[in-house]
Formats: sequence, C-alpha cells, structure tokens
Amino acid sequence: MRDGEGWETVSSDRHFANAHLEVVTDQVRTPARSQPRGWTVVHRKAAVIIAPMTRDGKIVLIRQERVPIRAAIWEMPSGQIDAAETIEQVAVRELREEAGYELAEGGELTALGYYFSSPGFTDEHGYFFLARRVERCKEASARDEGESILDCREFGVEELRRMIAENEIRDANTLSMCARLAAHGFLSLDRR
Repeated sequence: MRDGEGWETVSSDRHFANAHLEVVTDQVRTPARSQPRGWTVVHRKAAVIIAPMTRDGKIVLIRQERVPIRAAIWEMPSGQIDAAETIEQVAVRELREEAGYELAEGGELTALGYYFSSPGFTDEHGYFFLARRVERCKEASARDEGESILDCREFGVEELRRMIAENEIRDANTLSMCARLAAHGFLSLDRR
C-alpha cells in the first residue's frame, strides 16, 4: 500500500521475506496521529477470487487442502497476481488451472471490486470476478504441483446456502465473494 492523504511511513524494518510474503514493522504517521505509530505488517501479493457460474446458475467450488488450518475446505478458485499478468489474465488462468473450467462461448468475466482479507495485520487484498457461463475445459488442464486440490464440483444456490449456514464454507474469500454476488443480484442467499 502506498502512503497518501495524511499517511506517512517514517521507517520500515524488515524481519522476514520470501517469494510469497514480507514481514515488516513500520513506523507510520496517520491522519489522526502526528507521532509515528509502530505496526507489524505482513505484505502479500494481491490475488484474484473467481466465482465460476454455469449456464444453469450453479457455482463451481474446489475442495483444497490448506496446511495452515490443517483441513480440506470448499472454496472458490483464487490465485496470486504476478507482475507480468493482468488481473483478468490471472482470473482466467486460475479458473482453468484450479477448477478445470473456462468461459463458454458468449461467457463473460465481470469485475466485482476488491476487498482486504484481514486489514489488522496485512495489506493482502483480492479482486473479485464473476466468470459467468463457464464450462469444463475441452482439454485437460495441468494443475500446479504446489496445489492440493482434491475435488471440484458444481453447487446449486440452496446447497451453497446450506454449506455457509453449516460452516462448511468458512474461508474469507468465498464468504466475501458470496456477499458481493448477493449485493450485485447475481446470487440470492435469502431462504425461500
């Protein structure tokens, strides 16, 4: 994140960095504080989160092992943005690589804004995309060896609603995307 509108980074002390993240302690003047305030921050690449929707309105989810939480969970495809690609290119790539789906003829990719995953400690943010009218890839896609995707399935709205209510869907990306889809009228989470 960049300084601006009364924010000023006075100093930054790096504690750790690798290809995926960087941990720093920043001394920052804020619009409300003239004295610098120390805050440990995890910098992480931005990501895309894709809501793949089939012609009949089903949502495609992947079931993936997540080492930090020691569980396999259902979630929407997502991936980090590399400098050489546009966010739209990353969305299409991740849809293919993680789910094995692509836009059908006449399908479209719609940007739905962005969000911050946990702004109390990280600047990580994700860009939301609705990939509407998707179909299984005609050619098999190669999954990234670093991924642990166990399953990929299409879910109807009723099942998606049940999974959220029963805590089967519990990651911030998918829950936030469902809220965004509902706010834009692409998905109704109301009980009928």
